Amino acid sequence: MVLGWDQSAEAWLTVMGSTGDFSRFGVLDAPMLKRVVSSGAQTVLDVGCGEGRFCRIMSEHVPLVTGLDPTRKLLDQARLLGGATYVEGHAEALPFDDGSFHCVVSYLSLIDIPDAKAALGEMSRVLKPGGRLLIANLASWNTASQTRDGGWDRLDDGAVRITVDRYLEEHAFPAEWDGISIENWHRPLSFYMQALLGLGLELRFFDEPAAVDPAHPYGSKMNKAPYLIMMEWQKPQTEETA
Repeated sequence: MVLGWDQSAEAWLTVMGSTGDFSRFGVLDAPMLKRVVSSGAQTVLDVGCGEGRFCRIMSEHVPLVTGLDPTRKLLDQARLLGGATYVEGHAEALPFDDGSFHCVVSYLSLIDIPDAKAALGEMSRVLKPGGRLLIANLASWNTASQTRDGGWDRLDDGAVRITVDRYLEEHAFPAEWDGISIENWHRPLSFYMQALLGLGLELRFFDEPAAVDPAHPYGSKMNKAPYLIMMEWQKPQTEETA
């Protein structure tokens, strides 16, 4: 049985440190920040901000950054380090008015949210018309391949392969490492695409980012197959804002 975020917060803070893990500093940080800055957003909401690391990065480029997370101990650390306004709450019921933000960011948080459809609906609701929803997520083949070593099986001859199972079935699975014990969710890519299209959002950008340093041991591993995806969706302009 997983412990959950409240019991895993201390271990998370230790593991992430000031830079985050390789998926963050070695792959996603640079392209995610580039998309935020290029959007010209003046107000940004980071849904599932955790200890506020990416909020602090964005705050050097965006006038008003707000971070939201349900885990109080992570928010305590975020508030201690500053860089944004931090709010306790859940993605499925965002405590903000309609059209509050130019940009909403979900940075590796959708895999932690049981009701992703409700969360995506809320993210769309709090976007201003013309605003951008920027998502970074684990690739769906990745969350469907939770076997040894993050999905890689080593064969007797030294070759490696990926074992994927239950890809089309939405399901929770335990994620446990270095004292962290949480529940993650697998969903096929079609789940996210259909949910976002169903909200009337328009896809503006999609990428499977490579590691910045392919010579890094984790970079070499991640570049064998795209572990991560990025999507940017735009809320249509209304007649008043067009």
